[in-house]
Amino acid sequence: MSPRGRAPKPDQVDAPSVDSVHPSRSSLIDNAIYEAGRRVETPSTLGSTYAALDSRPDAMAWIGLYRPSTEELTSLAGQFGLHELAVEDAILAHQRPKIERYGTTLFVVLRAAQYLDDREEVDFGELHLFIGRNFVITVRHSESPDLSIVRARLESTPELLARGTEAVLYAILDTVVDGYAPVVAGLANDIDEIETQVFGGDPEVSRRIYELSREVIDFQRAAQPLVGILDSISGGFDKYGIAEDLQQYLRDVADHVAHVNERVDEFRQLLRDILTVNGTLVAQRQNDEMRQVGEASNRQAEEARKISGWAAILFAPSLVGGIYGMNFHNMPELAWPFGYPLALGLMAAVSVTLYLVFKKRKWI
Repeated sequence: MSPRGRAPKPDQVDAPSVDSVHPSRSSLIDNAIYEAGRRVETPSTLGSTYAALDSRPDAMAWIGLYRPSTEELTSLAGQFGLHELAVEDAILAHQRPKIERYGTTLFVVLRAAQYLDDREEVDFGELHLFIGRNFVITVRHSESPDLSIVRARLESTPELLARGTEAVLYAILDTVVDGYAPVVAGLANDIDEIETQVFGGDPEVSRRIYELSREVIDFQRAAQPLVGILDSISGGFDKYGIAEDLQQYLRDVADHVAHVNERVDEFRQLLRDILTVNGTLVAQRQNDEMRQVGEASNRQAEEARKISGWAAILFAPSLVGGIYGMNFHNMPELAWPFGYPLALGLMAAVSVTLYLVFKKRKWI
């Protein structure tokens, strides 16, 4: 292996010639050679980068790529001894956050996040890092994170960048984790709004709770693996001679990651509790509606009984009056002097009897 540790191994990808990587198809976003923390060259092609590193044994290359072609990654793999499995992951993308070490090269996958409040969605950006003794290769498959900010920050502090590739790794991790803070704030704000909706009786809130829960779970899948990634990096502090100040910086990043994951756990619990409360409130409202329907039905039945009772009471005099109003010649009591008072008495007696019966049964 060469002094810079770039000789390919049997299980690594053979590089095509530098000239085979067509410059018009280059995905280079920013490409720089650094010495003592300062940019000394800005090669326009990968071949120029290889040549610059060969002529500067103490230099470090930071190659920034955006959706690179297979040819470009194959060229880098052959030049820097990148493992074929890591290269395959970088080409295919859609990887979960992880850290793997292949010989002297560290392969890290990170997921940056930003919260789109208008859509209540967490937008993720995937970032792959290949880190060796004297090179950093960053492969982005989305617009975020904006590594130009990271690069500008490091270039403005040459004493930090002079720490080498570990400083670049720290700065990228720090930027990714700092980007989680607005996501946490956005999720917290939406959960507050959901609580207001729940107690306001909004019928659409159940769907909103479910959709936000999915976003929280996706965010947790991006943030939770960082705990293991940072633990793995911390475990190599002594072995790889990481400077004390970088150790402190990385421990600070680990604290921020722990805080983010604590908040995400709280969000998941809150949303579960809110969903339970919402289900209880919905059930209570349904019970209240059923009770009101039952009460209305009882009132209607009560009114129907009263109407039926009075109808029966009024029907009795009408029946007697109708019979005696037929005026047939051969009817009893038509010529009897007490026939009229008897008919009136009969009407009154039947009506009073019916009234007393219905009153006892609480129909009227």
